[in-house]
Amino acid sequence: MKKKDKNLYEAKAKVLKSLAHPTRLWMAEQLSAGEMCVCEFVEQIDADFSTISKHLSVLKQAGIVEDDKRGKQVYYKLRVPCVMNFMECVEAVIAQNAKDQAALLR
Repeated sequence: MKKKDKNLYEAKAKVLKSLAHPTRLWMAEQLSAGEMCVCEFVEQIDADFSTISKHLSVLKQAGIVEDDKRGKQVYYKLRVPCVMNFMECVEAVIAQNAKDQAALLR
C-alpha cells in the first residue's frame, strides 16, 4: 500500500472509530436534525457533563462536529451532515444478517 493510500485509510478509520461508540453515534444522529446545546445532551443522556464533553471532543477531533460558544453555552452541529447517510447501509446489513439468522432456524 502506498503511503498516500495508507494516510487516506487512516483518516477514514479515524472518522469511523469516532462513531463506533453507541453514545457518540446517537449524538451524531441527534445532530443530523440540527444543532444542539451541550445542556440538551445532558438532559437526554444518563451521563454527567464531563462524559458528554469527552464524547463531543472525540467527534470534534475526528472532524464530525464543530462547536459554537455562545456565552456560557456551547452548541454543536455536524460539519458535514452527509456523514450519517451511511447509516441506511449499516441498517441494511443488520436486516440482512437478521434474515440470514432467521433462515437458519427454519
